[in-house]
Amino acid sequence: MAIIGGGASGTLTAINLLRRGASVTLFESRGEAGYGVAYSTTDSRHLLNVRANNMSGFPDDRDDLLNWAAEAGIELRPIDFLPRRDYARYLRDRLGQAAAAGPGALETVGETVVDVEPVGAGFRVLTSDDDTGHVADAVVLAYGNPPPQPLAGLPEAPWNLSDPWDVARISALPADATVLVVGTGLTAVDTTVTLLDDSPARRVIMVSRHGLVPNPHVDDQFTSWVTPIPDGPLTADGIAGLVRDQIEHAATLGVDWRAVIDGLRGPTQSIWRRLPEPERRRFREVYAREWEVRRHRMAPRIAALLDTYQAEGRLEILGGGVLGCRADGVEPVVALADGDREVTAVINCTGPSPDITRTDNPLLLALQKRGLIAPDPLRLGIDVTEDGHVIGADGRVVPGLLTVGPPCKGALYEATAIPEIRGQAAAVAAHLAS
Repeated sequence: MAIIGGGASGTLTAINLLRRGASVTLFESRGEAGYGVAYSTTDSRHLLNVRANNMSGFPDDRDDLLNWAAEAGIELRPIDFLPRRDYARYLRDRLGQAAAAGPGALETVGETVVDVEPVGAGFRVLTSDDDTGHVADAVVLAYGNPPPQPLAGLPEAPWNLSDPWDVARISALPADATVLVVGTGLTAVDTTVTLLDDSPARRVIMVSRHGLVPNPHVDDQFTSWVTPIPDGPLTADGIAGLVRDQIEHAATLGVDWRAVIDGLRGPTQSIWRRLPEPERRRFREVYAREWEVRRHRMAPRIAALLDTYQAEGRLEILGGGVLGCRADGVEPVVALADGDREVTAVINCTGPSPDITRTDNPLLLALQKRGLIAPDPLRLGIDVTEDGHVIGADGRVVPGLLTVGPPCKGALYEATAIPEIRGQAAAVAAHLAS
């Protein structure tokens, strides 16, 4: 079996396959599995956004992360938020243990995959360093979240930082820098913490179209809440109204709105599947951002830091987006909704760009050219079945080609977090091993 991508999706799929006795070739350009985009940070202040008690990599062993932490000598309570870099260590350790225990065998190839060619009943995986290829019975695409699109209207320049996970470059900005962080999601939050916690003289302006930042978790959230999902056709407006009604009802009983949102996590995929395509589009256009800032929350400690930065006047959070940019001198001048600002640097934290028709990834370009993959109707990833089988450009399932994680977002919507990825990885591995 070949797995392309060694982030959380690929690593968990590999572990499940190894435990079932399969031989796995894991392709990861970094040369080492477990990192991916999410866990490649070296900054210990970048925390997971889900509590430790729900971050096990395995649906049948919900305490595995906590057990690993105890083995590794890390003090970790179920309600804690583990640093992201430590979660990468957890994934690597479990992968190494699965490979050592057998009966499956693991080969890690530290090269960039540029094409997958159908050969007989299987595939040949071609890399940039080896055009002879690696033959595999099946291929799992686990390429994770693609990088953001370049910021429109901004030239290539030393002050234009396109990689929000380049912690060394961000930390090297002047100690008195004023930095424009474009985006107000979780990546923007992590970047802001790195910038402002390192230097009290720095200032950050976070800007996005909506100006909405993720809500915080709360320390005493233990109430379960079950929302009754109606039978029959569903609409985006109807679901939004249902959620509002449930939050209002919960409030009358003294239950925080977070319990309602968390209670909807389980049925989110089934709700999404029941929505017709026009209703999915309406949800994305009208309700998605308000849902995301409630669904994908930040750790209380991080939220407290942002509050402190704002109170000190070191952090502004604005809506309206970036209206323009002039780069006449050494430092750019950006046009924002409240006027022009001169800044030291601009960091692109706009989030992943999942539309494969706009990618420059050589593998995704090659697969599209071969007709092996196609975008899903909303261009949130690639066209796949609900169980991860890839649908080619001809509308038919491509035998032996599967995917796990973010590429499935168009089919499942909830497909980017560990509690969902671990289930997908286990199911795909079970299918392939059988």
